[in-house]
Amino acid sequence: MESKAEKNQENLLFFAWAISVVATLGSLYFSEIKQFEPCELCWYQRILMYPLTILLGIASVKKNYGIALYSAIFSGIGLCLSFYHYLIQKVPFFTSGAPACGRVPCTGEYINWLGFITIPFLALIAFILIFTISLLLLRMIKGVDRK
Repeated sequence: MESKAEKNQENLLFFAWAISVVATLGSLYFSEIKQFEPCELCWYQRILMYPLTILLGIASVKKNYGIALYSAIFSGIGLCLSFYHYLIQKVPFFTSGAPACGRVPCTGEYINWLGFITIPFLALIAFILIFTISLLLLRMIKGVDRK
């Protein structure tokens, strides 16, 4: 019989996986269906998000909560990258100093819902959620090891 702590860990791991799936499918929707060509920073964010879908999916099935360390690293880097990308889109100080980013400028905004929701913002939210869940899982694992 599973303890309440194990059930909570299982739910958190599944939630992190679900977030990564939604983020992955969202990025594929924008590029493959809406035909938005990703900029260079978007590609880096994808490089960090796509493996999370696979790693968290396998970990969720196997109930391997130790994956939280790796998902924290991937999502932490992705969080920083998405935050920087969002800054160069929305903050003039960063926009003016933004480096050239390839065929598609990283300052471009394919979407701008409600005046602040852009594709890097959506990635930022996903990375923040996965990072937070990963930290919670690590904390729970540490608490279980102490007992």
